[in-house]
Amino acid sequence: MSTVRARAAGVTGHRLFWPLVVLVLLLVANAVYRPSFLSVELKNGHLYGSLIDIVRLSAPLILVALGMSLVIATGGIDLSVGAVAAVAGAVACLYISEQPDQNSVGVVLTAVALGFGVALLLGAWNGILVAGIGIQPIIATLILMVAGRGLAQLIAEGQIITINSGPYKVIGVGHLLTLPLAIVIALAVTVLVAVLTRRTALGMIIESVGGNAEASRLAGIRSRRITFLVYVVSAACAAIAGFMMTANVSSADGNAVGLWVELDAILAVVIGGTALAGGRFYLGGTVVGALLIQTLTTSVYAMNIDPQTSLLFKAVVVIVVCLIQAPAFRARFRRRRSVPVTPVEPVGTEKEQVPA
Repeated sequence: MSTVRARAAGVTGHRLFWPLVVLVLLLVANAVYRPSFLSVELKNGHLYGSLIDIVRLSAPLILVALGMSLVIATGGIDLSVGAVAAVAGAVACLYISEQPDQNSVGVVLTAVALGFGVALLLGAWNGILVAGIGIQPIIATLILMVAGRGLAQLIAEGQIITINSGPYKVIGVGHLLTLPLAIVIALAVTVLVAVLTRRTALGMIIESVGGNAEASRLAGIRSRRITFLVYVVSAACAAIAGFMMTANVSSADGNAVGLWVELDAILAVVIGGTALAGGRFYLGGTVVGALLIQTLTTSVYAMNIDPQTSLLFKAVVVIVVCLIQAPAFRARFRRRRSVPVTPVEPVGTEKEQVPA
């Protein structure tokens, strides 16, 4: 019996247990509300269905959250990922819109390369401010969060850049091997980041920098270079997400692309079990957290919940998930339930002992 309890405690104590439970409950609730929710169909060699749409729509968030995981693992934060996504998408769409043949694959590849290059420069800017100058990450990235939106608006001249490019649209709504291309890209980037951080010493180095940057430096690790690197990687992931977002609608709105995605990315990382204090990161948990947030967003719209209360509903669910998976909260809750209540005898009921 004790062995079963120990195994059950090990399962329920895993960092992904409660996020997965909530994710399954959301899927079940959607299936009850709409029985066709779980159905997946194959049409013209492509998979379609609500589940496929959830994964496809969560692909940009997964990409942003992967970069955010590495940044948070070093003890930092990146509030500029939404602005970087907007700038990268605006640069790519602006270049395509100015070309006579928007359906040229070469034009699209050049546009993506330009947007990606600008994003890398913005990531390097964040890295210089944090690792080189020593500005606090929340302040350094907040600067680009505000200035990046202005830069995106400046690139688009305050207008929405509309394009009509088939090859570029494929990034957001195209298919590869029956799956949406966005899912394949997100999966490929996830595998690449996992291989680089878990099959090499890079992941351990990143975690050591987040655990104690000064001790890592004294141990021979160039912590400033690692910190600089993670901000560049975060910007690169945000750029790919920006291409997906703009390709979905074949337009770039500097004020709307990637708006508040940084907050969803931070929530996805925290739900996945990564502490904001840094030192450890869990890529699998980050992916589960991103899927949970997108499923929650889809559920809110599918169940016709009032848009004015949808954000509150989303916040409540996220708070509940974070609380029930927090070891300190669970330990305190168990302690309160297990405290025995000793009966208190009324005063004056004890009989006086009279010596014989």
